[in-house]
Parts: sequence; C-alpha cells; structure tokens
Amino acid sequence: MKKLTLVAVMLCMAFAAALAQEPAVMFSNKPGWHKIGEVKADFKMENESISVLGADKFKSILLKVTDAPINIADIEVIYESGDKEKINVKNELKANAETRVIDLKTPNQEIKKVVFTYKTLPNSKADKAHVELYGLK
Repeated sequence: MKKLTLVAVMLCMAFAAALAQEPAVMFSNKPGWHKIGEVKADFKMENESISVLGADKFKSILLKVTDAPINIADIEVIYESGDKEKINVKNELKANAETRVIDLKTPNQEIKKVVFTYKTLPNSKADKAHVELYGLK
C-alpha cells in the first residue's frame, strides 16, 4: 500500500511539473508559514494554478512575487470538497513584493489548488514574474 501511495504521489508530481509549476508536497502540520508552490507567470497566459499536495489545510495564504512586476486581479481557492472561494485582490506588485495576508473563510478544509488571475506588467527586460504561494497553518 505504501508503494502504491508513493507511486501515486510521484505521478502527481510529474504531471504538475509538466504544467510548468513546482508544487511542494506538504508533510508538516507545524504552525507557521509554509511554501506551497511556485510558478513563472507567462506573458501569454492570464491564469496560473498551483496544486497543493499532502498536509493541505491552511488558515491564510499570500503570494510573493520576484523577478518582474505583476498585477494580481483575484485568487480562487479550490478545496478538495469542490467548494470554491474567490478573493478579490486587485494588487499591482513590484518585484520582491507580496500580497496582503488573505484569511481563508474555511480554514479546516483541504486545499486542492489555488488559481490566480493576473496581467503581466511591461518591464525593460521582458522578464516573467516568479510567483510563490505561501500558506499559514
């Protein structure tokens, strides 16, 4: 059974990597902030998603941005139950900035993935924003 679970986790990780994201598998339920995953915001897309695997119950989330500016319009948290929580962010972030701490309405539910809608902002190097998702347990 353990081998089957390990194979399933590895397949999920390989599939997620193919989608150009780097999810973190959460093994810890210790209190504090945990990096959940990261993605490069592509100039061609307007939505990106970060899958959440493992110990995936969080009270709050936030996005940190590096490498280039980005305008985050909203975030949608999709729970394992199928419930969704849409959060209006409307925040223009410069490189090395982060969104406000976003308290989740249902912190006892497991998060399946977080989708954010954005617009890349012009920059002199045509750099892509590197977006990291953090969760507070």
